[in-house]
Amino acid sequence: MKMDLGSGRGDGTMLDFIKKIAWDAGEICLAHAENITADDLDFKGKRDLVTVVDRQVEAYIIDKIIGTYPEHDIVGEESGATNKGNDHCWIIDPIDGTTSYFHRQPYYSVSIAYQYRGVTETGVVYAPALGQLFSAQRGEGAFLNGTHRLSVSTTERLINAVLATGFACLRAGRTINNLHFLSKILPQIRDIRRCGSAAVDLAYVAAGKVDGFWEMDLNIYDIAAGTLLVEEAGGTVCDMIGGSDYPQSGVVATNSILTKDILRSLNQE
Repeated sequence: MKMDLGSGRGDGTMLDFIKKIAWDAGEICLAHAENITADDLDFKGKRDLVTVVDRQVEAYIIDKIIGTYPEHDIVGEESGATNKGNDHCWIIDPIDGTTSYFHRQPYYSVSIAYQYRGVTETGVVYAPALGQLFSAQRGEGAFLNGTHRLSVSTTERLINAVLATGFACLRAGRTINNLHFLSKILPQIRDIRRCGSAAVDLAYVAAGKVDGFWEMDLNIYDIAAGTLLVEEAGGTVCDMIGGSDYPQSGVVATNSILTKDILRSLNQE
């Protein structure tokens, strides 16, 4: 598969660096996808899978980052966080959607974000089995496969909206979980989608493929790159009561037009 890895902007050195790493990481995923077995699995919880490929991909990404930016901090899903006290930090999810990956479904992704002083400046979400590489640099827009500029949908009414969500909360054992919120909002919308990768869901909001996304119990590595995609495509990101405490208090990403209606639905008595 060939893809234009150009940045979609004039000065894209950092972005091009991340895209190349994400692409190569995706190639590792694809190379092992058809041969992975139960012997390659570990469990972080009853439902929370991790594979040898997750760890291999994360090790590869970290090695590439350290080789170029040895002083930068890194937060990885599998290896945890370094704390060098640096203003520069990388947020990595080597395979977001491991369950999809293990079951040979295409809805998984490599997610890499670069932050400066806690603000995501550059992000890439690559879904290798779909051939879709989403990228964004703050202030420069969001792109698919380097050339197609992304824009959120223009849907104005919930009844016409297709939303995406996930159920990380069930793995976390939450008593009040996303089934509670799903039952509130599902009757008010056209349909729901469940891919299994929050990063892909957020990229699809940015691309206008879905009109909004919400989920509970996510971590920063699940959303750091994807939320920048949404913002750079003209969308809005907040927590589940409309504030900025995401992902700790849930995350809601929309085309901006539907934000108030989605929040009202999620928080209705």
